Amino acid sequence: MSAASTITVDGKEIEMPVRSGTIGPDVVDISKLYAKTGAFTFDPGFTSTASCESKITYIDGDEGVLLYRGYPIEQLAEQGDYLETCYLMLFGELPTAAQKADFDYRVTRHTMVHDQMNRFFTGFRRDAHPMAVMVASVGALSAFYHDSTDITDETQRMIASMRMIAKMPTLAAMAYKYSIGQPFVYPKNDLDYTSNFLRMCYAVPCEEYVVNPVFAKALDKIFILHADHEQNASTSTVRLAGSSGANPFACIAAGIACLWGPAHGGANEAALKMLMEIGKPENVAKYVAKAKDKNDPFRLMGFGHRVYKNYDPRARIMQATTHQVLKELGKNDDPLLEVAVQLEQIALKDEYFIEKKLYPNIDFYSGITLKAMGFPTDMFTVLFAVARTVGWIAQWAEMIEDPMQKIGRPRQLYVGAPRRDYVAVDARG
Repeated sequence: MSAASTITVDGKEIEMPVRSGTIGPDVVDISKLYAKTGAFTFDPGFTSTASCESKITYIDGDEGVLLYRGYPIEQLAEQGDYLETCYLMLFGELPTAAQKADFDYRVTRHTMVHDQMNRFFTGFRRDAHPMAVMVASVGALSAFYHDSTDITDETQRMIASMRMIAKMPTLAAMAYKYSIGQPFVYPKNDLDYTSNFLRMCYAVPCEEYVVNPVFAKALDKIFILHADHEQNASTSTVRLAGSSGANPFACIAAGIACLWGPAHGGANEAALKMLMEIGKPENVAKYVAKAKDKNDPFRLMGFGHRVYKNYDPRARIMQATTHQVLKELGKNDDPLLEVAVQLEQIALKDEYFIEKKLYPNIDFYSGITLKAMGFPTDMFTVLFAVARTVGWIAQWAEMIEDPMQKIGRPRQLYVGAPRRDYVAVDARG
């Protein structure tokens, strides 16, 4: 941290230290700017502001790189499984065979939720959005598990982390079952993480359900690809809530609420709706022209990304996974996939898309895959929440243990009325 940057405010030069990470751009440390100059920085959306140090996830948007603890997302998705990624996120290293067996065992044995949660669900209307149910039920976990809400206790923090990773699929499956009027299905300890989740979603008590291994592997990859994504909106929300000392269940509930937004977790649902609107491959050219027309309200969803200015590395994996699922279902001629492939080819060749760097992102393909596997669109963001739980938990734990972390308190540029005096009501014009 020997380098420095000079900032001039009202003719006064102030030296600000420049900090360097392991990889990625340097940052100018402006934490003392207000104390030295009486001025703040203005950065709507925090697009040029690092709010923390982190060792968990690294993104190079220009090169299309995503690393979890230094490991490329492509290697983790193709060679590992979701619980291995969870271990990596929580502990910083890939597990040995013995560590993985122990971790898998502990997660599997914590998948059941308190039986009173069954009655908690009956308070919702049947047509309640599953994300509304998830926000409430995850927040309610703090009312059931008092022995893991003390954030100053390292053991309790780890117990809460394990519980949320284990119980989130159960709650998600319960939210789905409740919305369609079917009985809850309890988890089975002899199934892997994603197979267990699929069974809880699709099994019924009157017959045995056999999990399709192609679906289980595809969903496992989807979970890995969505496990974390640096300081995005929901992760920042979890960290901000956690900075106040809130219990971990409340923090994750806050993250789920943020994820619900269509600009964040709901993007894959929006992309699927767009593909359905286009309908047939022969309509693609017309809709691409509409997208280029500034006066037309139509927008192509699933293209471009706030961070990636290159091909989203997750999209390449998701594209292959989509083909595998559709092939398993005998839907190689699926019109939605044909529309998607044609759109992708245009986006990678058309000057308009190339100039604006509108490359297909993960949401472009994940919606088709989840639909093919039988999930309704209002469950897409719920699945995102299940996958992202480990990232939220890892980021939360890192924030709690960071000695530099303070309660989040962004500043503002006030543009309202200046100071004025109160006028009695009968004297007001």
